[in-house]
Amino acid sequence: MSQIALPLATGGGGPVRIVVGKSNARAVEALANPASWPFHAALLVGPEGSGKSLLAGWFSAEGRGDVLDDAPAIPEADIFHAWNRAQEGGRALLLTARPGWQIALPDLASRLAGSLQLEIHAPDDAMIADLLAAHAERRGLALGDAAFSYLTPRIERSHAAAEAVVAAIDRISLERQAPPTMSIWRDALEAVQGPEQRRLL
Repeated sequence: MSQIALPLATGGGGPVRIVVGKSNARAVEALANPASWPFHAALLVGPEGSGKSLLAGWFSAEGRGDVLDDAPAIPEADIFHAWNRAQEGGRALLLTARPGWQIALPDLASRLAGSLQLEIHAPDDAMIADLLAAHAERRGLALGDAAFSYLTPRIERSHAAAEAVVAAIDRISLERQAPPTMSIWRDALEAVQGPEQRRLL
């Protein structure tokens, strides 16, 4: 497992890092080599909290091309013109979206269908542990191997869940003015994943 450090202003906290694992390795490899993209364009799809915007920020900060983050929120005519500019100027264009984006403009749909398709998948156990560690580092939260061993098999397999559980641990620790122990890890899981999680704890 590896990480990419981002040279981005974060508004406080520790360094922002992108954890690279099986779920996003192909996307990271492709973003590092935009010269190989068909039609100089790529569409990166992933669920909320999966790191699409972080990867797009890294791609832009490295000067590899232009970015349209959260493409479904942008008028399709503007995206169409951006795609055409990428063809004319040869500068890569990266778009991000959640799964299921429905494109109404037929010409845009056909052009994006021919562009490179990248997807961020659900993280495996190894990546969940690294995501927990990265979010804890970002918050300056003291979580060690025991915490990761406890949380990893119990947490929902998603990037967003890893971030939410660490945030809940941080919040509960501050509220109780206590270091994050197993009772706090357990309560954080329940707070994020619901009371039904109690039977798994």
